[in-house]
Amino acid sequence: MNSNNKFNKTLLAKSITLMLSASVMSPLMAQETTATDETEVIQVRGIRGSLQASTAIKRDSMGVVDAITAEDIGKFPDTNLAESLQRITGVSISRVNGEGAEVTVRGFGAGNNMITLNGRTMPSATTYGAGSGADGTTRGGSTRAFDFSNLASESVKGVEVYKTGKADIATGGIGATINIITAKPLDRPGFVASAGVKAVSDTTNRTGNDITPELSTIISYSDDDATFGVGLTFSHQERDSGYTGATVNNWNIDYWDDIADADRMWNSTDANYTNVPEQGQLYARPNDIRYAFSNTERARDNAQLTLQFRPMENFTGTVDYTFAENNIKELRGEITNWLQTGSNTRKVEFDNSAVKTPIYISENYNPGAVDEGYEMQWREQTNTLKSLGVNFEYQVSDNLLLSLDAHDSQMNSRGTGPRNTGELAVGLGAPIVESREWWWGADLPTYLNVYDDATPGKGANVNGMVDNLDVGSSIARLRNAGQKTDITQVKFDGTYEFDDGKFDFGLETRSMESRTYQTAGNNIAMGNWNVGNPGEFGDLIQPFDLHAEFDDYETFTGGYGFIADPRKLYDAGIQLYPGIPTESETALSSDNLVKEDTQAIYFQVGLNGEIGGMQFDILTGLRYETTDVDSSSLVNTTYFSWEDNDDIVAYVDGSVQAAPATATNSYDNMLPSLDFTLHVTDEVISRFSFSKTISRAGLGSLGVSASNFGGGGGSTLFGATPTANASNPGLLPLESSNYDLSLEWYYDPYSYVSAGIFQKNVINFIGSKQVDQTILDIRDVTSGPRALAAAQAVQDGGFPLDDTYLYAMMVFTEYKNSPDMIAQYGPNPTFTGDQTQIDFLANNAGFDLRANADDPVTVFRTNTPDNGKEAKLYGAEFAVQHFFGETGFGVSANYTIVRGDIAFDNEGSPDVSQFALVGLSDTANVVGMYEKDGIQARIAYNWRGEYLNNAAKGSSNNPEYIEAYSQIDVNVSYDVTEQLSVFFEGINVTGENSRSHARNHTQLWYLTDLGARYQVGARYVF
Repeated sequence: MNSNNKFNKTLLAKSITLMLSASVMSPLMAQETTATDETEVIQVRGIRGSLQASTAIKRDSMGVVDAITAEDIGKFPDTNLAESLQRITGVSISRVNGEGAEVTVRGFGAGNNMITLNGRTMPSATTYGAGSGADGTTRGGSTRAFDFSNLASESVKGVEVYKTGKADIATGGIGATINIITAKPLDRPGFVASAGVKAVSDTTNRTGNDITPELSTIISYSDDDATFGVGLTFSHQERDSGYTGATVNNWNIDYWDDIADADRMWNSTDANYTNVPEQGQLYARPNDIRYAFSNTERARDNAQLTLQFRPMENFTGTVDYTFAENNIKELRGEITNWLQTGSNTRKVEFDNSAVKTPIYISENYNPGAVDEGYEMQWREQTNTLKSLGVNFEYQVSDNLLLSLDAHDSQMNSRGTGPRNTGELAVGLGAPIVESREWWWGADLPTYLNVYDDATPGKGANVNGMVDNLDVGSSIARLRNAGQKTDITQVKFDGTYEFDDGKFDFGLETRSMESRTYQTAGNNIAMGNWNVGNPGEFGDLIQPFDLHAEFDDYETFTGGYGFIADPRKLYDAGIQLYPGIPTESETALSSDNLVKEDTQAIYFQVGLNGEIGGMQFDILTGLRYETTDVDSSSLVNTTYFSWEDNDDIVAYVDGSVQAAPATATNSYDNMLPSLDFTLHVTDEVISRFSFSKTISRAGLGSLGVSASNFGGGGGSTLFGATPTANASNPGLLPLESSNYDLSLEWYYDPYSYVSAGIFQKNVINFIGSKQVDQTILDIRDVTSGPRALAAAQAVQDGGFPLDDTYLYAMMVFTEYKNSPDMIAQYGPNPTFTGDQTQIDFLANNAGFDLRANADDPVTVFRTNTPDNGKEAKLYGAEFAVQHFFGETGFGVSANYTIVRGDIAFDNEGSPDVSQFALVGLSDTANVVGMYEKDGIQARIAYNWRGEYLNNAAKGSSNNPEYIEAYSQIDVNVSYDVTEQLSVFFEGINVTGENSRSHARNHTQLWYLTDLGARYQVGARYVF
């Protein structure tokens, strides 16, 4: 047996064993230590030192583990942890506004990966834009996914990614457990400090500062006897950025049938249809196309204070407090052109895809006009992480090590904007569009409008121009949402070493409590849906050429856009429309609380020996865990109001007190693990691992109440389908049986080649089923006796039977004796059906339709999560890292293949929800490196293939595919002296863009035109 694998009782050997074991890995940051007979220590810093430390972790760990270590104190490879992690084999990330946010490992998304800080489970909480759904960045909370954009990287010593399960690791990560390690003062003797400054320039910035600061400092001190140490890290970063993008609110999917059927998506017999679908073939209709812009300011502060004491050689105590706060302010605006359909349709041309999708649409509204929307949104968000922890480690004897670790951590994500909002939105519009054309099929759909500001009855500024005096308000919304998650965790661990192995054991108790709430966000009528008062805001609204902001895409000239501060607009609106709310409602559309109490016990045994002349190591263990779940929700009274042809809006009745609903659940899990490592030679290692791991259901799926009520976009008489989401507090966790087999060749301290295959057999996969059901006795205002009578009256009058005329006739009938109607049309008014009357009926305050007791109970197509799905994921990972002698040049490359046995059927029925594996994609990284004579340089290429991100988006159960994305980053630094270095960083230097689509490429979901970000700075080590 090779001597370097025996459990030697010397202090040095014990320290190295603990440092490199899978359970307590704490490699020296950014340095290589080689002991000679004279115990000489040689330090290798920089890229090589970092990669050597990371390679040592990978080589000496049990199971499949990858790591990243800092090159030196305060010098982690990337400014964002997620962007560093994406360079690890099998790890990919999602981005928000061009910055890494959440991590996917081997096809499992962020909610299925466990994130720990120094081995402690970290709380997750993410809300943004009050969950409004206005674009792809908004979040409504109820998440387990950790957002890495909240953490700076300067204080991070290393990151370990455990791809195989172990008994001593906290459960929750099927994809991986990712452990973030911060520096400890007793790890470094004496006084060590560094300070860094950066100037950040984001090329997408539009209105903020072109240069923003980033400051960081790290101070570490320990006394000469290493009995006391204190460490302090702090960083402050400001980033001003923006983006230009496009989105489609929904893609409606249906089967082609008789053109004259009232319930079809296009039913105008006067329209010209080209290349029509076959009878019974699926086809699509978009709701709209929205161009969007964003101007964002972000300020992030991180700090950590660590105190350590070692009153005796065999006892170490550590107390640490971590603080991170991320404040985001965003002004976002849109140009929205809705499809009116019905009798307005003039021409539709379809493509040749399996799900026929229009590539050209035209509509005409003359006589009359409709509005072009310019909603303005102010978003303000604060995310705060606080974590207090204590750790005691006691070397009872040469053989026995005991440790006790406890922490209390909280993550709070909430809107901190004006008027108690996370998003304050003011809808604007110019009601002067006579006709529209859309062209679909390119990456960016385009449109062309014909405007006339002299349209009778619109009240616009008649000057032959489209300007701010043609723009007025429609609907405003004050929304807020928050998620607050607390975790208290206590762990007791022990390690007993014997001649040829070790025995680990431990107990853990963990309590998690997470509350997510969302305010009602009721519509606030200002100028109302048809924009009744153009010009009311004057110079508060300014022209903005949004079309010209697309750097990489062509648009038609002649389009119009506007920009305004919605905070100022709402202030003015309070004066213009007395009585509108002054802040977001106290009534909540959802208020869910989930509590989980987990108790665990584990043991694992590590043995080593020799077989066939080859050394082997075995680590096998068992973890038993029980979890009790308590879910509670406050259930509100909800009703629908029909406010215009396709605007059926759910409201929370704040006058009725919410009623509580509760549910409980319990489950336990037995989780074995086995890691077998065979040292074929001193350089070649073969590994086999088996483990069972679990991942708990998303918090949003564990509530008790229904939420996200949608009116369906029209009358149910014409086929509209109201929608809702329901929860399932009885969900069990996903359980995966994991198999890994790999071969690794370490042919020098810096270089290796590895290949591996893996398979995950998952049961209790959480899919979704759609159930047509009634909820909370909510009534259907669009299909009761009033609607049937109005439909007959429309037909008797010879008008088109569509949502526009049905709504107008219902309003006319209901309010024909109201003072406003008499004032407009006199006693005994007549329904004429002309555009002016239709606009009056839709726009007059108080003419909305609310369900009554005679209306039928609404049948919702309810999306409900459930267990019972099984799936298999499998793949392969390949990696190489090589330095070319003493030239200073090196390369690191990896490629991951991920496959699953259940994919989305793009031709599947829109009425049936599908279960499909999301997040599966191939990934690749290539990093070129140079390090010599004080110069360090990297150029990194990262690629992620197309993947399914959502299997049930919108009312037609559509997929969302995130298209393939690649990015190039560069980093160059120069050591002016041993203490001072200067550097340059470029992120996404080629300005790559992101895009997603539904059932085919034409069906755009989101497009974001991004740009490069550059940083110049200096670091000084004291």
